[in-house]
Amino acid sequence: MATNTSEKGLESLIVASLVEEAEYIQGNANDYDREHAIDLSKLIAFVQITQPKAFDTLALAQDTPRRTKFLNRLQGEIAKRGIIDVLRLGIDDGPVHLDIFYGSPSAKNPKAQELFRKNIFSITRQLHYSRNETLLSLDLVLFINGLPVMTFELKNKLTKQTVEDAVQQYKRDRDPRELLFQFGRCAVHLAVDDHEVRMCTHLKGKDSWFLPLNKGYNDGAGNPPNPNGMATDYLWKELLTKTNLTDIIENYAQIIEKKAKRDMNRFSHAITSLM
Repeated sequence: MATNTSEKGLESLIVASLVEEAEYIQGNANDYDREHAIDLSKLIAFVQITQPKAFDTLALAQDTPRRTKFLNRLQGEIAKRGIIDVLRLGIDDGPVHLDIFYGSPSAKNPKAQELFRKNIFSITRQLHYSRNETLLSLDLVLFINGLPVMTFELKNKLTKQTVEDAVQQYKRDRDPRELLFQFGRCAVHLAVDDHEVRMCTHLKGKDSWFLPLNKGYNDGAGNPPNPNGMATDYLWKELLTKTNLTDIIENYAQIIEKKAKRDMNRFSHAITSLM
């Protein structure tokens, strides 16, 4: 059976692979809180399962002023420290310390292994992200415990569009003032087609700088042919497994004060070390 490589087909293919093979959860775009740029349902579920005392103290079960205060605190910490640092170190809200993510467990630590398994990796299709333009949507957004980590714009040469069209869509149509696109809010933004992947850590409109995220082929750019699927399926079949994505998060230093190009080079190094 021929692979459906239309834009929607590519979207479905990536989601199916992550859900069926990498044990992600398919997110619901309606759970996205545009005011705080989080998947509120997944964040609440993660905290309730892993830290029930904090869940009660922060009143996460109900839409209350206390919960809003915490969500504002979370948003502020991400803006100040970046998503990677918040995932690694969690946040403090008054006397409450909240772990946001559980990292790679050692083979001899069953408790850490159990906590790692409670992380919620999810992928959401056609996410309407804007607080002002309700019709604007992204093809895919990857979340960890409700916090956005990666966005995706997908294109395909069979539909006369390429990865360059996805890059231009980010530059032209994705307003960097939108909360989800502000620097440090996501680790990386990915432009993807069936032949190439490019990435950007700092969207700045037409000045956004995208770096190739390809394996290389015959000592050159691009990716080698894949007899078993798309040339870019290493992205979702290899790099975005829970183990490898966790490794990237733990080994990539997102430093808000540094220039975006240096920041992206750090991210690229963390990823290419796994390729």
